[in-house]
Amino acid sequence: MGSQIKYFVISLLLIVVQSQAMKLLSLEGITPDILTIWIVYIALQQGQIGGTLWGFVIGLFFDLVTGNFIGLAALTKTICGFIAGYFFNENKTAMTISSYRFILIVLIVSLIHNTIYFVVFTRGTDIGFLRAVFEFGMATTLYTATVSLLPMFIFSRKQ
Repeated sequence: MGSQIKYFVISLLLIVVQSQAMKLLSLEGITPDILTIWIVYIALQQGQIGGTLWGFVIGLFFDLVTGNFIGLAALTKTICGFIAGYFFNENKTAMTISSYRFILIVLIVSLIHNTIYFVVFTRGTDIGFLRAVFEFGMATTLYTATVSLLPMFIFSRKQ
């Protein structure tokens, strides 16, 4: 149960950082999604059920903190945890997190997350499907994958 409390505290801290401090790292309005990186990490540690549940909780709290489109982040982060859970292997967790596979998983999960998020979020605006996917979704995906290099290097140094 101790790890669940640790995950909860870190999740709350990252939600605050994502909603407040990540604006400082914004490039042309695009910010990395550290919550997606965190959900991938949890899913690689706990598997598909843990990743899915934590994705929902983190997404719901993020929705409540930001007040944007309530339920959208909960949906997309739940999908993140579910998809990242497919890459769970109890015997290779440390190796996956400390290698290029972690970045690849973040890239795949983030692409799916951002495609769903931006297509739904831009519905009803003058932003078309392709612009939502490529201009916003791909840019955020690449930025998030680049930021995921940091935890990968940290975990590779611990081994």
